[in-house]
Amino acid sequence: MIFFAFINIAKTMASKQAAKCCVILQLLSLTLLVISVSSSTPSNSMNTIMEVNRKGPYIGLITVYPPEEDAFFSTGAFEINSHHPFVDLSGRRFRVGKVHGMKVIYVRCGIGMVNAAATTQQMVDVFEIMGIIHFGIAGNVNSSMSIGDVTIPKQFVHTGIWDWLKPNGTLPSDDIAELKIGSYNVPKGGVNLLGRIGFGYEQFFSQAGKPNNPQPLVWAKISRHWLRLAAKLEGMELQQCVNSSHCLPEKPKLVVGLKGSTSNIFVDNGAYRDFLFQTFQVSSVDMESAAVVMTSLSNGFPIIVIRGLSDLAGGQAGQNPIQIFGPLAALNAATAVIQFIKTLSHNPSQH
Repeated sequence: MIFFAFINIAKTMASKQAAKCCVILQLLSLTLLVISVSSSTPSNSMNTIMEVNRKGPYIGLITVYPPEEDAFFSTGAFEINSHHPFVDLSGRRFRVGKVHGMKVIYVRCGIGMVNAAATTQQMVDVFEIMGIIHFGIAGNVNSSMSIGDVTIPKQFVHTGIWDWLKPNGTLPSDDIAELKIGSYNVPKGGVNLLGRIGFGYEQFFSQAGKPNNPQPLVWAKISRHWLRLAAKLEGMELQQCVNSSHCLPEKPKLVVGLKGSTSNIFVDNGAYRDFLFQTFQVSSVDMESAAVVMTSLSNGFPIIVIRGLSDLAGGQAGQNPIQIFGPLAALNAATAVIQFIKTLSHNPSQH
């Protein structure tokens, strides 16, 4: 009996010791996070971040450039946190507030994949985030879609990882597509010294995978449960007119489940537009989405992308109409974001 009593006492002591170790490890992790953030963050911002995170978690909202930001704020749906309205980090302003009662942190990342990835990583590292909604405008490369439509793609491909070869160069066996520049010579024939381009795949590092063991990735997939939730937005009302002088010929629509492409290239070329659609079957082109999606997925966070189609990516006869219809596309995308957050707020199990 004494022996068993001793064993029970030992177990109790071990349990208490394990609990203490667990608490110590949690405090250590928090301390390391604070140190990593505070090394480049002013103390007043650190205090604000800690106060903000105590009220979390939040939905992270990431858009790209001023017209998209203007469209989002023009909806009037964003309610600023009067006590802690924003945190400035690395030259960006992270705004704290609510949309339809859901706590959100909004930021404008800036144009391009590097800005998009850096902002997304900072968002999930610094703040208590439950998921990311990325939104803005995009070029339309699908003839069944129109300017003003909103696309919520199911997956994205990065079409900017190139092997640029000589005209007679050998394409790497693991490239996923090829663009022969000479095929677009006018008139036909001759050798084009720009040669050919092979499209490579991404290296995907995942929190759930082994360290330093990236997996090849062509299509970065949107979180399924959020995509299913987004399907409820199809049929929603979208704006058709910029003003009394500029209206779209047809009422815009929202489509869920197409494909999108991303690269650090603004596409305004009809031939390349057709190549992307025929080769990758994508419907939209932009300069940030794949980076936001990959960064979110790498860190284990839900992600969805909502893009309004602002132009035809070079498929038009004259000038690119982005200056005219870009604000309309941005507003339609922002309206869809607000509606998605409202739908998300009514489905807490999907957070």
